[in-house]
Amino acid sequence: MKIVIQIVLWVVIVFLGWKVYSSIIGPVEFNELKEARYAKVIQNLKDIQRAELAYKEINGSFTGSFDSLIHFIETAQYAITQRRDTVYADVAKNKAYGISEGYYIEKILIDTLGYVSVKDSLFKNSDRYKTMMNIPVEGVDSKIELRAGKIERKENTYAVFEARVPKDVILYDQDKNLVMQEKAVQSVDGVNGPYLQVGSMEDINTSGNWPKIYDTPRD
Repeated sequence: MKIVIQIVLWVVIVFLGWKVYSSIIGPVEFNELKEARYAKVIQNLKDIQRAELAYKEINGSFTGSFDSLIHFIETAQYAITQRRDTVYADVAKNKAYGISEGYYIEKILIDTLGYVSVKDSLFKNSDRYKTMMNIPVEGVDSKIELRAGKIERKENTYAVFEARVPKDVILYDQDKNLVMQEKAVQSVDGVNGPYLQVGSMEDINTSGNWPKIYDTPRD
């Protein structure tokens, strides 16, 4: 009986030790995996953000269609312009007052020097824009949600867009309790709320909801 009790005690000790270890290392491993996945998703959201801002600059509004966004990237062009300030005599006014050079007109002239494609400007030699709607997490087949529209603020109308991914989808294979805690995060160092997103359908905002630690440069 003594041997049996010792074996049982050792099993209990090992089990409790494993539980303590898991309670410590589990969140650590979760955070490492979460940050790696978030970084990949955020890179795609940044590409969508850049494409949408270019789309609005040329078309005056955002689009909620990835097909339209891709077509725009492949076909649209930026105009390369040069601004010139010029001053010349107001002949009519000077003649009316019987003077030669009393009044002048200041005018800003915009010269178009040429054009550059949106694709070359935003993505250079990369074609990653063709897959920016995908969620780059192995085992996930769904797409990034994209919406666009207009909102009213103080009798003015503003174009808005929003691209987002639920944290549940990004962390689909992780501990449900840790995922629930992550969805409730409210911190300056974390991604607040249940989504990773850029833009908003509620506010005039084209920024992402992630902290600066994810803002690493990308060609």
